[in-house]
Amino acid sequence: MQPSLRLGLAGLGTVGASVVRLLNKHSKDLAVRCGRPIVLRGVSARDRTRDRGIDIGNVNWFQDPVKLAMDPGIDVFVELMGGSSGPAEDAVRAALETGKHVVTANKALLARHGNDLARLAERKGVSLNFEAAVAGGIPVIKTLREALAGNSVSRVAGILNGTCNYILTRMEAEDMSFGDCLKEAQRLGYAEADPTFDVGGFDAAHKLALLTSLAFGSEIDVDSIYIEGIERITLADIEAADELGYRLKLLGIAERTESGIEQRVHPTMVPKASAIARIDGVLNAVAIDGDFVGRLMLVGPGAGGDATASSVVGDIADIARGTALAMMGRPSEHLEPYRPAGVRAHKGGYYVRLSVFDRPGALAAIAGRMAEKGISLESIVQRRRAPHAAVVGTQAPAEPQSIIMITYETTEAAVREALDLIRNDGHVADAPQFIRIEAL
Repeated sequence: MQPSLRLGLAGLGTVGASVVRLLNKHSKDLAVRCGRPIVLRGVSARDRTRDRGIDIGNVNWFQDPVKLAMDPGIDVFVELMGGSSGPAEDAVRAALETGKHVVTANKALLARHGNDLARLAERKGVSLNFEAAVAGGIPVIKTLREALAGNSVSRVAGILNGTCNYILTRMEAEDMSFGDCLKEAQRLGYAEADPTFDVGGFDAAHKLALLTSLAFGSEIDVDSIYIEGIERITLADIEAADELGYRLKLLGIAERTESGIEQRVHPTMVPKASAIARIDGVLNAVAIDGDFVGRLMLVGPGAGGDATASSVVGDIADIARGTALAMMGRPSEHLEPYRPAGVRAHKGGYYVRLSVFDRPGALAAIAGRMAEKGISLESIVQRRRAPHAAVVGTQAPAEPQSIIMITYETTEAAVREALDLIRNDGHVADAPQFIRIEAL
């Protein structure tokens, strides 16, 4: 049997503690499967006194994660601190510079600095593995980088954030508002005290940036992703989707087109009959379209200590076996510059909800503006509200009525232009709501 593979682990939160427990529980099996023992030699965390329910009494403690990363007594640096810069970036760079392999679950770091870090790892002849950075316990990185090496991928789409999926599921199932569902998600630990990173779509965008590079052989470009969160989704949208045969999901979608690559994160209406529509709660799912394999759907826990630790240890096991692959599945010199297609060029169907003043000719004017931009309407539904009781001797003002339109395939640019004209015409009380429809 080969000499032990020695680990240094920075970050002993939920995932880090689970990694330690997994290594301890399966140490014998891992040694047999990998042909060498895997041992934890050093750890680093902010609070040494905290009880994490793990035994690390015989492991060297490093207050500074950078010193741990540079320690000659380790072969692999495992970064589980998080953050796109600061100590996490400094420690990962230090580990790579000193010839250490790196395993990380840090999607924010890789979305921002992955191109540079990949080149550094290649220059030093070491691995930079990141299965746990996308979709938790789902092996989507291995699938794209290894199993589908013989395919040309045309699209990757998925539910990449469990917090958003949980909120949308609860809104539909229990007729709860977005705000109430968010509070419940925070109470249960599914959402942070500041939920912006999740509900605003930014977490999903970081993950999508990595999937895009793997799928299409392009450089990572998180800044080119169109991002729209779920904050504006209302019960009216949830109910309308249900009546029209759809469910609402926050999706990350990357697609190769003739003009470039689309990257977008946004609420999406998907047909109830589709597989992705049935993914509820905190689960994640990723659909991959390959030219030879067809469509694959990977489903599983997208977060949580044990699920994410499973992916971390899988990456460590690859290093122990001597499996070494370029971070993005091909050498950095062969990654193409990212060429954006632009979300306004996207073609598809759209759901549009307008709060329209109840005036003669308003609906005809709105339909006229849509026709002016070449948009054909599949359906128009008017949802009338019950009028308020009039005060004796007065006439109650007419309340705006909810108008829902479903378009046939058109461009996003056309829909946005038509809605701008409709708003300027003064026929609507609030900002229009429009949601893309995807036949996944």
